Amino acid sequence: MIAKTFGSAVYGVDAKLIIIEVTISSTISKTKVHISGLPDSAVRESTHRVESAIKAAGYSMPRQEAIVNLAPADIRKEGTAFDLPIAICILAASGQLEIPALENYMLMGEIALDGTLRPIKGVLPIAIAARNARLTGLILPRENASEAAIVNDLEIIGATTLAEAIGFLTGEKHIAPTVVDTRDVFTYHLNDYAVDFSDVQGQENIKRALEIAAAGSHNVIMIGPPGAGKTMLAKRLPSILPPLTLHEALETTKVHSVAGRLGKDATLMTQRPYRAPHHTISDVALVGGGGNPQPGEISLANNGVLFLDELPEFKRTVLEVMRQPMEERRVTISRAKISLEFPANFMLIASMNPCPCGYYNHPEKECVCAPGVVQRYLNKVSGPLLDRIDLHVEVTPVPFEQIADNRKNESSEAIRQRVIAAREIQHQRFAQNKEVHANAMMPSAMVKDVCEINSAGRALLKTAMEKLGLSARAYDRILKVARTIADLAASEEIKIEHLAEAIQYRSLDRENWASG
Repeated sequence: MIAKTFGSAVYGVDAKLIIIEVTISSTISKTKVHISGLPDSAVRESTHRVESAIKAAGYSMPRQEAIVNLAPADIRKEGTAFDLPIAICILAASGQLEIPALENYMLMGEIALDGTLRPIKGVLPIAIAARNARLTGLILPRENASEAAIVNDLEIIGATTLAEAIGFLTGEKHIAPTVVDTRDVFTYHLNDYAVDFSDVQGQENIKRALEIAAAGSHNVIMIGPPGAGKTMLAKRLPSILPPLTLHEALETTKVHSVAGRLGKDATLMTQRPYRAPHHTISDVALVGGGGNPQPGEISLANNGVLFLDELPEFKRTVLEVMRQPMEERRVTISRAKISLEFPANFMLIASMNPCPCGYYNHPEKECVCAPGVVQRYLNKVSGPLLDRIDLHVEVTPVPFEQIADNRKNESSEAIRQRVIAAREIQHQRFAQNKEVHANAMMPSAMVKDVCEINSAGRALLKTAMEKLGLSARAYDRILKVARTIADLAASEEIKIEHLAEAIQYRSLDRENWASG
């Protein structure tokens, strides 16, 4: 007798349908379970967990050899999530269970030695694969049920033990399907952020720069001394970004599900992610990869913010691998037999001290760095990376008078409404272009058409580039930022004042900025 059910294997942020087949041979063997179909060590080790769990559930392991095949056999199977389907198929193939509906369900879950089901990773793409295969339902650990229930038209059965799962399949135990109202969950916590711009005293010019960045999806670098508030401001940026769409929320949740970052009883992610890796991070941890390719920090920040504090302290090789993903908004990880793609549509917010001592250009404290040290410190960040950052913002310490001021500041909600209005203008502008959704994404050819300026604007830009010593790469960046400033003002034309404000956000392009 052959028992058959379905499982799933996660590759990238998607999952493929896997058929689990088990037959019991007529020969008695010391090796009680033989698994074929390119299993990794975690799958092969399931034999010991399965045997112990079957005994804990009150059944017996067959004395004959159980042959388990995971098809398609040419796809590598990894992880512990195949424990549950293997255990139940062994019991069905050995005649200890009669489960007519076994082939209508997908089963996934790790089994402890006492038969308890432990949560697994990648549940959301697994549930989507089950629905696409038109299966009746998905049986998995109860801790994962809420996440899987995001997927409609699929019966989600959360079980706590192997015995519970068996009882449900044989009809001896009733387990109510887990139901989640996806849209209700999506709207309930949509803008429920723990931090708010109303908490920030002073720094009005920095708030303005971050509003422009949010409105046009521009990358930002903040330069200022320690304690000026760079990290505090960066943490609040997600609170002024437009709310996630349902599609973005599902895409973001899939990435975090595959990485195992959702946590117990998690459902749909409704807030834009904020990731702040330490400067000791490796290039694989930042971009993604490994033996079993996993999403890196840039993918975990998808549809949200990636904050790199103390940018020059990151290894140069780590920063350089970000260049292509920043341009293409996705990262491709290639192996000998497979190529995976992870999304990487994030806003980069970087911060740095102006020099090693931190006090270059400080209004009160004197810089003690030797001549040329400031320029060498800045050179740790490559030109091509800076070329992908639209706004350079100088942050100065807040005076005591502003810190002690108890005046109520503008809330994130108020700023967000202006950002949403500007994004709507851009949505209509780029409606015919699927690759461009915001001003920052415009290629150079499009900038000439979308960011037209009059003769007075051209004269101003020419003068600024000559007098401030701005590099040629700053030209397109200034026009993109000016277009966003005009959108915030609901202006069809880029006016002189919009251009003038955009020019001041190119600090690091000035020839004499780091001459100390």
